Amino acid sequence: MWNDAMDYAQARDLLLARVAPPDSERVPLADCAGRVLAAKVVAAEDVPPFDRSPYDGYAFRAADTIGIDGAHPVTLEIVGEIPAGHVGRCAVAPGTAVKVLTGSPLPEGADAIVPFEETRFTDKTVTLFRPAAPGSNVIRAGEDVRAGDVLASPGLPIDSGLAATLAGQGIARPEVYRVPRVGVISTGLELIEPGRPLLPGRIYNTVRYALAAALRRDGAEPVFIGCAGDDAEAIAALIDDGLGRCDALALTGGVSVGDCDLTPDAMAGCGVETLFKGVALKPGMACCYGMAGKKPVMALSGNPASAMTNYYAVARPAVKKLCGLADYLPREIELTLAAPFEKRSRTTRLLRGVLEIDGGRAMLRLPGDQGNGVISSMIGCNAMAVVPAGSEPLSAGTILKGFLL
Repeated sequence: MWNDAMDYAQARDLLLARVAPPDSERVPLADCAGRVLAAKVVAAEDVPPFDRSPYDGYAFRAADTIGIDGAHPVTLEIVGEIPAGHVGRCAVAPGTAVKVLTGSPLPEGADAIVPFEETRFTDKTVTLFRPAAPGSNVIRAGEDVRAGDVLASPGLPIDSGLAATLAGQGIARPEVYRVPRVGVISTGLELIEPGRPLLPGRIYNTVRYALAAALRRDGAEPVFIGCAGDDAEAIAALIDDGLGRCDALALTGGVSVGDCDLTPDAMAGCGVETLFKGVALKPGMACCYGMAGKKPVMALSGNPASAMTNYYAVARPAVKKLCGLADYLPREIELTLAAPFEKRSRTTRLLRGVLEIDGGRAMLRLPGDQGNGVISSMIGCNAMAVVPAGSEPLSAGTILKGFLL
């Protein structure tokens, strides 16, 4: 069935072409960490809005310090003080200075500032020992941001820097994309939820939780729709329910070629347009992807490692795009195998591992077992290496292309 399967990157791009983010909403800035900006932000005013002091010190005329040195200082009369948050009412004239605190406006007539520790001062005078150039130690208006500057574009996640920049423009409720809800559906009579007794012949539903954790980390809200047995009508009922409640669906199980692999039929019965079945990838070959109108439906293997490999390679960029992220494609890096991989790879293979920097090289340390059903070897994995189709066993030190998780 999989001999003519599509290359996983082609499959990924086919899905991406059909995906778009949901609508936007305005959210309090305090709740926006990690949310994705949905509108361009243009500066309405300079930041800072006035010339200001970076230190506690004194503001003066640079011309009053021409030719001075340690042996020939200049003493200036202190004519006022400007705390931060206040506007100075005193001007600096020749031979005078104004005491300023960090963040306070530069007083009229002054064009330089010196910190306290570089002076000798009393309540009435301050003595300077070095000449200053005009503009010394002055933070100019607009030094951070100029009015009219484009500060951020749609698709950018709000981190601490962007949050502070938005606050600096007085934006209390930025426009962000709504967090998409991705319905998670499990299939298989053998599955039992954690917390219940494990019966003979049954297994715990691990892949549901692996998939939900990945979806949440990538910016989506996972919603568990339910678990169906090996019954096309029951699977279809969950698909219909999920499509009514969510922006996308992610199913696990029932996508191979056995008698109980009924998920593609259930998808078709719900009016899902099939985009492709299977990809040329190991692990993660078995899958079925489609669209229900504008909503992607992503059916993955029931084997946890297989399902998650396919998710990272094919589904994850679409999920990120669905979240509104502009940077949704994996960034390609070069990885060096820290140990040999002794299997041949007839089709493209993805190796999961832990990225470490050793001697300036990005080394990929492989877990003990890369099998489809092995869960524990996924712990801590943060990168994948791409082994080209037709590769022979690989020796330690082999350099491969890969991407970060």
